[in-house]
Amino acid sequence: MTQTSAVDALVTLVQLERRAREAQSPEALGFVMVNETLALVPYRQAAFWSDSGLGQVAAVSGLPQVDPNAPYLQWLGRLCRALHQAHTATTPLDAASAPAGQAADWADWLPAHALWLPLTDEAGLREGGLLLARDTPFNEHERAVLAELVHAYAHALAAFRPRRSTAQRFKAALRLNRVRRRILLALLGVCLFPVRLTVLAPAEVVPRDPFLVRAPLDGVVERFFVQPSQAVAAGAPLFSLDTVTLQARRALAQRAYDTAQEEYRQSAQLAVTDDEGRVKLAQSRGELEQKALELEYTTEQLDRVQVKADRAGVAVFDDVNDWQGKAVVVGEKVLLLADPAKVELLAQMPVAEQIPLQPGTVIALYPSADPTRAYEARIVSVAYSAGETDEGVLAYRVRARFEAGAPPRLGLRGTARLPGSWVPFAYYALRRPFAVARQWLGW
Repeated sequence: MTQTSAVDALVTLVQLERRAREAQSPEALGFVMVNETLALVPYRQAAFWSDSGLGQVAAVSGLPQVDPNAPYLQWLGRLCRALHQAHTATTPLDAASAPAGQAADWADWLPAHALWLPLTDEAGLREGGLLLARDTPFNEHERAVLAELVHAYAHALAAFRPRRSTAQRFKAALRLNRVRRRILLALLGVCLFPVRLTVLAPAEVVPRDPFLVRAPLDGVVERFFVQPSQAVAAGAPLFSLDTVTLQARRALAQRAYDTAQEEYRQSAQLAVTDDEGRVKLAQSRGELEQKALELEYTTEQLDRVQVKADRAGVAVFDDVNDWQGKAVVVGEKVLLLADPAKVELLAQMPVAEQIPLQPGTVIALYPSADPTRAYEARIVSVAYSAGETDEGVLAYRVRARFEAGAPPRLGLRGTARLPGSWVPFAYYALRRPFAVARQWLGW
């Protein structure tokens, strides 16, 4: 193709696109497509098939109006409908490649060669097709130019299409082609893929069956003899209370006892010669016994101010400075004595992440200090009601016993992986959003 002919073809293409945009009706546009396209590419017959309504031949070259009852147009309509369903791109045709049932009559109605040009708008919706036929095949350059032209025809034709309602647009979006069906099946397979419902919860290695050391009486902690995590032997002193108040009370009790004893001695002497002394003797004896009991009780309290370990273990508490100088009441928890070989896992499952857990289920602990290691434990119990953690979060306490092997260090913290039942991936991914939506919407 020479440079002059190329320029002429380009000018003709631009003029046809302008004519298509200026068409005032679908009929005028169809006339341009089947008749004026001849200025760009030579052909003998042309037909415009519209997909609107039931689908029909809307324009034919050389005819001002179409008669749907004409045998030629009926055959041409069946051919175009078959081509519209089978081809979505520009397709060259002849009698041998014609759709089934149309090849026998091809020679009666069309030349030897034809070209099917689908009219597809920018949204991918096919408006119909343009069929061009002649005696010689269409070359590659002609097919490329015509493909560019029918793109403009489809765009102009879409302008006459009535605006679709929301229901129609939704229906068109749901129209499945092969690619959409494959994508939908793949997404459905991913959504239904079974996964284990799991929850990650903060956890700590705590003592199992520890010995609780409490304050023996009201007072102020004077001194601690052990440090946190220190191993102590049975009978070793743990802490002591301030004795100033108790010593003053014991001194008063001792003085009262001595006074009562002297009064009893004098009453005993008078009782030998005086009847009234015998009556006073019994009263003095009662007072002496009472003072003796008070002195004994005060002495016992002084003996209890120093608390000793009833059994060997490791002292479990936070800090010595938290207790020294602190006032305590009788029965208040001060520390724990734990056996390092007897530990268990305590996991705090948040209420918002609650899943059904059964005793005997194996869970895993991932220590924060050593993320490359993991410890397995078997659930022993799950708390019936939730309690508040140190961070102010409501959580269920899950206790688990470690499997055979060296137990982890007492006090080790990390994250516990709590496995639940098998659920579809869609439920696993949308579980939290659904829960939040129910809280906001009140389902």
